[in-house]
Amino acid sequence: MANDLPVFTEEDLKKYDGKDGNPIYVAYGDRVIDVTGSKMWKNGSHMKRHEAGVDLSGEIANAPHEEDVLDRFPQVGIFQSAGGAEEEEESHLPAFLADFLERHPYFERHPHPMTVHFPISLMILAPLAVALYLLTGVRAFEVTSVTLLGAGVLFSLAAIPTGFLTWWVNYMSRPVKAVLWKIVLSLVMFVIASITFVWRLVNPDVLSNLSGAGIVYLLLVLSLAPLVSVIGYLGATLTFPISKQQKEKQKEKKEEKKNKK
Repeated sequence: MANDLPVFTEEDLKKYDGKDGNPIYVAYGDRVIDVTGSKMWKNGSHMKRHEAGVDLSGEIANAPHEEDVLDRFPQVGIFQSAGGAEEEEESHLPAFLADFLERHPYFERHPHPMTVHFPISLMILAPLAVALYLLTGVRAFEVTSVTLLGAGVLFSLAAIPTGFLTWWVNYMSRPVKAVLWKIVLSLVMFVIASITFVWRLVNPDVLSNLSGAGIVYLLLVLSLAPLVSVIGYLGATLTFPISKQQKEKQKEKKEEKKNKK
């Protein structure tokens, strides 16, 4: 049966991207699969991360589901890869690490998302706890903020290194704008959290008088909220990038607003 199916090259596959009414095809291994009927591939885009009309063999290993999810859809062709692309992409990794990731693909992308959620949530809650202390005068909120700061610093010691590892493994340490901003802001966040945590331990009454040092301490803690928000947004743009169609719609809306004015 498979021998009777047409052969698709990478160029042939690109035509089936789900745009302008085209069918939605993806390649996995030597199979070309028609996923037009899947609600998860609406308009040729999957989770705002994968586009149709390409070979997804290297991506399935990192997906939260197994390859058998593709068995639900019909095979419509045989994929003929140009070859050599995977070796070229992985050539920047030491042999032992490339071999480890091939046997355990889970570690290629997941360690950073696993660890980064902790400092993000903790660094958001620390300013909130301080704000509640100022509003209510309940000392327990202020003590809680210190605990959150300490935990945030601790988990950052795991999140930041895994972030650098992910950048090296998946982006070959290329100067991607969103990644570079994440690095800078994450280091600033870590320094601010460390300073405020140690400061509060040394001077437990730093917030008892909101003047001078107290105001500086308060501003530093509160600055963590916008910092973490921007870092989280940048991470989201890497995980779920805005599709071309969404960008086009945004441009159209902006042009409509200009025309109305």
